[in-house]
Formats: sequence, structure tokens, C-alpha cells
Amino acid sequence: MAEVKDPSDGVQIDLISGERMDGLTSMEKIRTILDGVRDGNIVILEEGLSPDEESRLIEVTMTEISPDEFNGIEIETYPKSETADASILDRIMGKESTKKLTVIGPANQIETLHKDETLISALVSRK
Repeated sequence: MAEVKDPSDGVQIDLISGERMDGLTSMEKIRTILDGVRDGNIVILEEGLSPDEESRLIEVTMTEISPDEFNGIEIETYPKSETADASILDRIMGKESTKKLTVIGPANQIETLHKDETLISALVSRK
């Protein structure tokens, strides 16, 4: 029998593969992310959301903020190398790749210390 961990022992990090998210609708993706973050988890997406999905995530988050329960989210994204993955036509047409790492967490628990094109450095605290 597995030992049940006390949530005060640390911070849970949910690493979600691109394959798992591929089978979900936009709203299912948003619910998966927000449900995890509302539980106090840090959610890391192997492949990020589309710009429309990211906007919708922020919009839904704003409707769910309440002073006593949910402070909102902190979201940081950096793109993977698009030149290796994108075709010439995609680059000419300006199509934005969704292949980017995204880190999402409760606003009161995650603080971005540094971000550039290849690194996201964050400080995560226990509530």
C-alpha cells in the first residue's frame, strides 16, 4: 500500500505531455490546467497552448478569482526552436508554433525570477 503524502510536505508539479493535451478540446485543456492550479499545483505543459487558448485561459481565470479562495495564475512560456520544426511556408506565413514549454501556477505561490528564450527560473513557495 502506498503511503499518503501530506500536502504540506511540498509542492505538487503536474508535467502534462503534449500527447495527453492533443486529445482534449480547448475548454477541457483550460479546465485541466485550472483544476490543477486551484488545488495548489504547478502545471507544466510540454507543448503550450495556442494564442487563442491562452487568452481564453486568462479570461476564465479572471472570472474565477475570489479573495478568499483563488488568487489567479502566474503563467510563463518560452518557445522551442521554431526553425528546426517549422516549414519555410509556415515561417513565411507567420504561423506561430504551439510547441513551447509553459509553466502555470497559483499567483500566490510562484514568482518568476528570470525568463529568456531558453530558461524559466521560478521560485515556488508553499502557500
